[in-house]
Amino acid sequence: MSDAKSPAQEIAEMISRARAAQEKIAEYTQEQVDELITAMVYSVAREDRSEEIARFTVEETQLGNYEGKYLKIHRKTRATLLDIINDKSVGIIEELPERNIVKIAKPVGVIGALSPSTNPEATPVIKAISAVKGRNAIIVAPHPRAKLTNKKICDYMRDALERCGAPADLVQSIDVPSLEKTNELMAQCDRVLATGGEAMVTAAYSSGTPALGVGVGNAVITVDDTADLDEAADKIRTSKTLDLAASCSSDNSVLVFESVYDEFLAKLQHEGGFVIEGESKEKLQRVIWEDGHLNPKIVAQHAMTITGQAGIDLPEGKTFLIVPETGAGPDYPFSGEKLTVTMALYKVKDIDEAIAMTNKIQAYQGQGHSCGIYSYNDENILKLASATRTSRVMVNQPQAASNSGNVWNGMRQTFSLGCGSWGGNSINHNITWRDLINETWVSKPLATTKIIPGDEELFGSVMAKFD
Repeated sequence: MSDAKSPAQEIAEMISRARAAQEKIAEYTQEQVDELITAMVYSVAREDRSEEIARFTVEETQLGNYEGKYLKIHRKTRATLLDIINDKSVGIIEELPERNIVKIAKPVGVIGALSPSTNPEATPVIKAISAVKGRNAIIVAPHPRAKLTNKKICDYMRDALERCGAPADLVQSIDVPSLEKTNELMAQCDRVLATGGEAMVTAAYSSGTPALGVGVGNAVITVDDTADLDEAADKIRTSKTLDLAASCSSDNSVLVFESVYDEFLAKLQHEGGFVIEGESKEKLQRVIWEDGHLNPKIVAQHAMTITGQAGIDLPEGKTFLIVPETGAGPDYPFSGEKLTVTMALYKVKDIDEAIAMTNKIQAYQGQGHSCGIYSYNDENILKLASATRTSRVMVNQPQAASNSGNVWNGMRQTFSLGCGSWGGNSINHNITWRDLINETWVSKPLATTKIIPGDEELFGSVMAKFD
């Protein structure tokens, strides 16, 4: 008779340890909680560890590059700590004097977190400190392609917790991941925090456990006739090549006003862009997609790797691919998310055509996720933001590095981007620790009781419509 544990048993034991650990910090003070998350970040973000983790992640996953991974583990985790360290997450966290209400934070319990292969270096850290900030425990289920990276990072955080006198089991890793174990984790935990492919997010929503999921990315960027074209070209190149486009916030389509199109294309080429069209476009398409799905072998790979597989000669110094496009939808696959250093380039007449094309592209893929615009015309900026079905609009910023928060903007730091009902999500903001707590609302009577006014005052002119 085999002594091997079933997935359900293995996860149940992890959940039990997590609950025991969580109970030990349930009454921690704000100072104690903040010491824990500070130590957790330091354990992975210090120079030697960041370098080690960045190299290890690329070696294991064969996705992205060292520079991108290093920025995420060394800089993004620090920025996230900076973003939440002064937030009050213990006791009374908000007061509404005008309603005579105070809100008290309470832990959820055990968070079940899914971590993708594309961002396996910082995702476990950011989710873990968000969980612990709310006095929760967390169990991380990694993508199998990044299981060793996940274990390494979780082990460093576990050691940091113990150094602070807290139980290591506040952070646990599923070291030998499987679909069965991930499903069990989602079924047995108290809240699911899902970042990953569409199928996994759908499974999270179907798990029977309250879940926070994210939508599909397919960022569309507009460059209008007031943009600083040098700035725009530099930042688009920075965003497009960051970690070899492993991010769902990478610029997938760029819409350029026709009045500056030729000039801007030249600047993109100067930044390292290589235009692919005609027969080469067909070759590239066959490599990026297989049977209508993204080819996993080209995700987050160097431009040279992609063009090499496609039989396209890539000149020296070219780091990203530009594919001129005219339409959107299934018949125009380059209008969709590519997770590669490849962007579709469109020529549009004005902001109205840019909005129409943005909506058309994102109705195909990426609705609700994000848009960007390079512009110094506030009317164009607000018009785009008002008329697109999007949760976030980055203005004059590198999209991939800005959507999830950065030191140069006020977005909350995260790697989990809600996309609202447009993207099939329950929320559309940047997910943080505030989404991983329960809140008790304490209501006292108002100093002055509200008086319901008479019909004439309350219903006004609509009354005449019923005569």
